[in-house]
Amino acid sequence: MNRETSRATAVSSRAATGGEVRPQAGQSWATLGFLSILWGGSFFFYKVLAPSLPPLTLVFGRVGFAAVALLAVLAVGRREFPLGASKIGWFLVLGAFNCAIPFSLYAWSERFVTSGVAATLNATTPIFTGIAMHLSSRDDRLTRRKIIGIACAFCGVAVLIGRDLLSGLSLSVLPGELACLGATTSYAIGAVLTRKLRGVAPLQLTTGQLAGAALVIFPLALLHDGFSAWRGLGAETWAAWLGIALLSTALAYLIFFRILTVHGANQAVLVTFLVPVSALAMGALLLGETLKWNTLAGAVLISCGLAVIDGRLLRRLWRREAPCPS
Repeated sequence: MNRETSRATAVSSRAATGGEVRPQAGQSWATLGFLSILWGGSFFFYKVLAPSLPPLTLVFGRVGFAAVALLAVLAVGRREFPLGASKIGWFLVLGAFNCAIPFSLYAWSERFVTSGVAATLNATTPIFTGIAMHLSSRDDRLTRRKIIGIACAFCGVAVLIGRDLLSGLSLSVLPGELACLGATTSYAIGAVLTRKLRGVAPLQLTTGQLAGAALVIFPLALLHDGFSAWRGLGAETWAAWLGIALLSTALAYLIFFRILTVHGANQAVLVTFLVPVSALAMGALLLGETLKWNTLAGAVLISCGLAVIDGRLLRRLWRREAPCPS
């Protein structure tokens, strides 16, 4: 979901409730932290599921189970779900670029890289999205500040990937890293296409995308993996599969929409900074992954680039350094 859609959703929600809601800052950060754990947990679940499920089948279960859960939420809330040839076509296209392609690339990538590396490279999504918006629209151009932030983030990617190239690990690790960057590029294309679809509320749009992704990926998973991939799965595999679908996808989106409504779009986008931290922590504590210096350095540089693009931290520091009037 792009920032313009998020901001419009927050404004309309506050208007419907008669004004702006101002919750406590601690509650806001706690909710963001929980959301970052849910989204960061998807990379943990990918790593757990990689030995048991082929990527296409894994992703079909993720988007399929999540779509069913969100359709149930819409039904309980008596909210209409837009159907029609045009809308279904959009859901298939957006489902492919926003869900099916990037989810499959991440699922495949974690056969080569750690969950922390995948999550750190995923944090570059706003960078590629900003470039895509600049190339496709005259209304969302790159400013000097954004260009500096993008350059800083790309330095982080170079630090993260460059060590593997120089140390001779490219054949064992680089394919997974490039797959992660391919996923962020797919997200960027999806963000550009999402701006062209009007008149669909975010929850309905997300539900439609997930359902569209399931329809897109099902025949591919069936042809490539067959039904044999479903046989003999243990309880741990089923738990992780349902976890990535119901917790890291369906519940995560519901919480994200809650943050949009109560706290606004500017607060919601801050989760981008927290997801790599959650994923790196889970990878180290639960999977025993080693935190290499280049991963941490790359994460810091990417986060600095995101902070420069976002601009709010710089504005606050600038105000603090401004001289007080005499």
